[in-house]
Amino acid sequence: MFIDKVKIYVKAGNGGDGATSFRREKYVPNGGPDGGDGGRGGNVVLRVDDSLNNLVDFRFGKHFRAQDGSKGEPKNCAGKCGDDLIIKVPRGTVVRDFKTGKVIVDMYGVEGGDFILLHGGFGGKGNQHFANSRRQAPAFSQSGQRTVEREVTLELKTIADVGLVGFPNVGKSTLLASITEAKPKIANYHFTTLSPNLGVLKSFDRSCVIADIPGLIEGASAGVGLGHEFLRHIERTRLIVHIVDISASEGRNPITDFETINKELAEYSEILAKRPQIIVLNKIDALPPDSTNISDFRRAISNMPDYKESPILEVSAFAHKGLDDLVKTIFECLGELPEIPALEREEFDFDSRDTSSLECQKLADGLFEVRGGLINELVRKVVLSDDDSLNYFQKRLRNDGIIDRLKKLGMVDGDTIVIGDMEFEYKE
Repeated sequence: MFIDKVKIYVKAGNGGDGATSFRREKYVPNGGPDGGDGGRGGNVVLRVDDSLNNLVDFRFGKHFRAQDGSKGEPKNCAGKCGDDLIIKVPRGTVVRDFKTGKVIVDMYGVEGGDFILLHGGFGGKGNQHFANSRRQAPAFSQSGQRTVEREVTLELKTIADVGLVGFPNVGKSTLLASITEAKPKIANYHFTTLSPNLGVLKSFDRSCVIADIPGLIEGASAGVGLGHEFLRHIERTRLIVHIVDISASEGRNPITDFETINKELAEYSEILAKRPQIIVLNKIDALPPDSTNISDFRRAISNMPDYKESPILEVSAFAHKGLDDLVKTIFECLGELPEIPALEREEFDFDSRDTSSLECQKLADGLFEVRGGLINELVRKVVLSDDDSLNYFQKRLRNDGIIDRLKKLGMVDGDTIVIGDMEFEYKE
């Protein structure tokens, strides 16, 4: 089974909580705090595996969670960091945020083959970090950072130098089998090929990868049939070999076929429409002796500005006629074409560390709310059952100017402040 697009759920490991501990040894009175820091959570890492050629491994396994960091320990011992979770994907996989559709990374151009998709949560600080001259025995520590599960889409775009396109049953699979060692399924009915077939074309010391793209139909660019699923696999090709059934064995007009496929390419992608093409007139062995199909087609192409310079070759993939010239032309064209670059990352980052934003607003009379990265970081240090912890939190609210901002909004003694899942009554 060939699967080239899936949605998966990924979550980095939570950071371990810091420890609240005090040194207790014989002959060491008042040993002081010695709670260790929590371990960092494991990252979610994407890794290119060139032995994979589709996303079938994600058909049933869709949830991926990295290991959490361990809690801190006494004697200033830090907790163990969580193990990274490695997710293997085929080269050429494009990773997008499911909600926005933005490109997170194109695994086609990742140096080293690894990309950290999600970073593990920070470990919380142990109580040793909260000791000072006035608070020598802090009975609280910091919680580890909690991570959020994300939804991402994996899209596989076939990596090939050459893409074979054309209507169903024009002979693409037969041609691929004739010039490479690929063994695609071949039969005389539509949509024999339901997934891209790859073959390696070799000539002396040169080689290239050719993809037989499943048959396109009118309306493919709008998603008719499996249009978008097919067209995705042409995007990385440097050269298009456009195959036309010049014998019109299916009852279609070869010129109309050529124009229709190019229209679909243009509507799907302007960049794809400008990709160089070699035009292959296939099934010349099935032409009647008095046929004018070839001359009519060449005359029509000469009046098409975008394609009049494209090489036109007459072949029979079935009878192995004209294939040597086709192979030679393919390598000549590829020698003049640059590599297709990977998709650029868009302005998107799951792991933006917001520790400074702050928003204060009045929800109703006597009710105020504080939100933002700054307050989220402070909340991680609060232990509701500990007076020292609450005092520390209230002091930070004043020192960071949060209380002053709320007062400007009209907060007075006795009003309620909502911070995350907690509510506090303000006292002057």
